[in-house]
Amino acid sequence: MIRIGIVGCGRILNAHLQGYLRLRELGMDTFRITALCARNPQDALMFRTRGQGPTPRPPVLDPATEDPLAAPHTYISDIHDGDVQVFTDYREMIASGLVDAVNDFTTLAVHHDVAKVALSAGKHLLSQKPLAISVRAGQMMVELAKQRGVTLGVFENVRQMELVRAQHWAVKHGLIGTPQFAVMGILGGLWSPARIVAETPWRHQKLRGGGGGSIDIGVHQMDWMRYVIGEVHIVSAMAETFVTERTHQNADGSSMRVTADVDDTYMATVRFVNRALGQLWWSWAGQSDAVSIDGAPAFVGTKAAIRGDQLVHADGTRESLIARFEREMTADERHQFFPHGLRDAAAISQYDWLTAIERGADPETSGVEGLRDLAAAYAILESNAAGRSVTLDEVLQGTVDAYQRPIDVHYGLLN
Repeated sequence: MIRIGIVGCGRILNAHLQGYLRLRELGMDTFRITALCARNPQDALMFRTRGQGPTPRPPVLDPATEDPLAAPHTYISDIHDGDVQVFTDYREMIASGLVDAVNDFTTLAVHHDVAKVALSAGKHLLSQKPLAISVRAGQMMVELAKQRGVTLGVFENVRQMELVRAQHWAVKHGLIGTPQFAVMGILGGLWSPARIVAETPWRHQKLRGGGGGSIDIGVHQMDWMRYVIGEVHIVSAMAETFVTERTHQNADGSSMRVTADVDDTYMATVRFVNRALGQLWWSWAGQSDAVSIDGAPAFVGTKAAIRGDQLVHADGTRESLIARFEREMTADERHQFFPHGLRDAAAISQYDWLTAIERGADPETSGVEGLRDLAAAYAILESNAAGRSVTLDEVLQGTVDAYQRPIDVHYGLLN
């Protein structure tokens, strides 16, 4: 039985508890959530027992969006019976003897601190994306997990989406031929022109969020591109902060305000190891009437193109990629992509992590994968700071680090 302690009880926790609920509904009885940790104990009690504790927070997004932040409020008592201890210090929780593994759903700036304590104590860890506040912090996490022989995973929900699985499968099986180029992204929309993203001010502060959209969304885009097209080699990018002050109006009439010192817009060109090219857009500035790339995400090869769910053949005929994927994937592939029929991204990630612990192996979205996603995303900001193209290896090796250096110095990761 794997006893799990959860650190961080914000809105994203609902999505993760929904995932554990899906596993329990399958009859999976190899885990228990035995501890919750939050600086404010009321935040933890909000998730412990149905019918008890503070009133749940309202979702920040419409449930129809199917965004993790829109997941329904869920209690541990919905998942299983048993006592759940509440802590206000993750160090005490980890030292309590009540947990074998940790889920870290704290703000990004805390990930490497939680990881250092958990991994040093021999606890397995599943961390919310992005992996860490900087590449050096992420490398420390990966190396420590390796030294201690424990399983480190990162929750990267884009990779588990049905469409992304189908696109990966199509390229792997040569349906588009040799990949040539890919595009994805959107400029403006939900949080534009000046709203606080997800009602979380830290996303706009360099020492708490690392970067803006380049890190929060960039790790998703880079993981998506890497999973479908292949490994990133070179990134050439520009990033900008167009909106330096953001606000949010609370339901009670009060407001939040934050000064933004990270990017709200980026445009990046990627060259992959296989020489294919990619173009990535993102912006939280602009207007709420978003500018999008027609047919994106699109992946174009020598034989055909993928435009969203459409597989577009050279003769112009089209078919649903998802329908073909569902029809033609093998039984082994189906279990690999959707074990036991799971379709919930959190449930797939948690299942993968839990079974990796049992096998003594890495999950699909391992710490190493999360680190490479993070380095590729930081390459956007390092390229912008350097005024030139940068390689993924340069960012991983720390030979290009002008943007991240102040972050690393602040957290004692670099003298």
